[in-house]
Amino acid sequence: MIEELQIRDLGVIQEATLSFHPGLTVLTGETGAGKTMVLTALGLLLGERSDAGAVRKGSNQTSVEGRWKLSPEHEAVTKATDAGALVEDGELILARTVAIDGKSRAIIGGRSAPIGLLSELGEQLVVVHGQADQIRLKSAAAQRNALDQFAGVDFAELLSSYGKFYQSWTEAKEVLEDIRTNQAGRLREAAELEESLDFLAKLEPKPNEDVELAELANRLTHTEDLRVAATLAHEALATETFDALDAMGLVGKARKALEAVQSKDSALDAQVDSLREIGSSLNDVAASLSGYLAGLESESGMTIDQVQERRSELNVAIKRFGGTLDAVMAFQVEGQQRLLELDSSTDRIDSIEQLVSELEIQARDLAGKLSSARTKAAQELSLRVSEELAGLAMSGSKLHVRVESGDTLSATGADTVAFLLESYVGAEPRPIGKGASGGELSRIMLALEVVLASSAETPTFIFDEVDAGVGGATAIELGKRLAALAKNAQVIVVTHLAQVAAFGDQHLRVTKTSDAQFTASDVQVLDDLTRTEELARMLSGLSDSQAARENALELRKIANEVNS
Repeated sequence: MIEELQIRDLGVIQEATLSFHPGLTVLTGETGAGKTMVLTALGLLLGERSDAGAVRKGSNQTSVEGRWKLSPEHEAVTKATDAGALVEDGELILARTVAIDGKSRAIIGGRSAPIGLLSELGEQLVVVHGQADQIRLKSAAAQRNALDQFAGVDFAELLSSYGKFYQSWTEAKEVLEDIRTNQAGRLREAAELEESLDFLAKLEPKPNEDVELAELANRLTHTEDLRVAATLAHEALATETFDALDAMGLVGKARKALEAVQSKDSALDAQVDSLREIGSSLNDVAASLSGYLAGLESESGMTIDQVQERRSELNVAIKRFGGTLDAVMAFQVEGQQRLLELDSSTDRIDSIEQLVSELEIQARDLAGKLSSARTKAAQELSLRVSEELAGLAMSGSKLHVRVESGDTLSATGADTVAFLLESYVGAEPRPIGKGASGGELSRIMLALEVVLASSAETPTFIFDEVDAGVGGATAIELGKRLAALAKNAQVIVVTHLAQVAAFGDQHLRVTKTSDAQFTASDVQVLDDLTRTEELARMLSGLSDSQAARENALELRKIANEVNS
């Protein structure tokens, strides 16, 4: 709800701070005192177009600031924080300035923001009823939503269930349509994939095979050079020629020479041990070279021509399917999966067609139940709103909530909903908002809001002109209904009728002072005494009239009985 409104240099208002409470707040004052400026200030905070002519004479700009207290999960809080606004403990602060040159600036939660964002937030924060273009339920979608809310929890569950079937149905239809529309292309893609996968199945690439073949090709290409070098090295280390000198023989000869005199000097022990290690190492190297030479003879069983041919086959696949052998093997796996997805055989089409048909039957069955439930709720809503209108000086007027079912399914069913007003007995029902005065429209919307408020979380309601053309007992009934609405929502009413103002939980009065050079308005919160004086003034034009004061006290007594 809105907790505070600060206004500076707007029209006749130089500076004013209005604190709002839960329940019903009434705003009164003499004609021209500035009540309209309060609504103008709220309008600026809600994103309405600015008017430089509203800037107070002698000032450079108008500034308005509003403070709302909301639950942290409120949609307006989410939207504001998503835009970068700072919102602490659900307190949302909106501000707007309008300069004398017409430039306007919006601030949301301490951050500059587009004026359009104020409008978006305003739709979640405040509902204004006054002129025809301010009717909240003027669109068919809004009227359907209002009826659905009135229909209750069971209807909401039915609508949710329908929505799931509808979504599944539309998704299945899209899949079927895609298969049918792109079947030729899918068949081409599938054929190309099958050809590629057949090629790779015959090729049978193995992980890291290209690297291993490159190494093998390098060895096979230089086999003779490798054999000669390895043979020479082996002969130098351990020759098989009789009486020929080799490294192992020479090391052995040196070791034996030292071993012959080792017992005569222990200092030779270390050299003898080293020669033994050298001899062992030379023996290991000779054995490895012998194994290497044997491997050169057997290798992989492939000739160099066979290796190069295999490498060429792999390179064709690498260039064709991704640039690396890993990419080629990944293509095999992904290609098999894609081939399954492209399966557009008759069996699959038949299966999806069957699914689409089954889902449509279920969706239409639920849509029929939605229509029945809406029709029943529409009858109840029509009756209750019409009863409210009878007590609001609109005797003979009736609200008709029309539900028409069609063949086309949408996300909300197959119904179109329209709110129609029968202005007098026998009149042709017409869409609300056509052919009624501003005051009548406000009363129609009040009747709707009173009935709807019991079935939905409502924002702050502001009513202007709601009491136009009524008085006496009808005005008292109007006040009762505003009070009833205020039990479920915050309601702010601009009124000139004491019979309406008497029902307020809070009473604000706009007063004007002026002299030859200066005019200013102020907003006062009235206590019991000053409130009685204001109600007396509204009844008779004289705040000190004893008869008017007695009438005012009587109105307060009636209102207190209703509000208690």
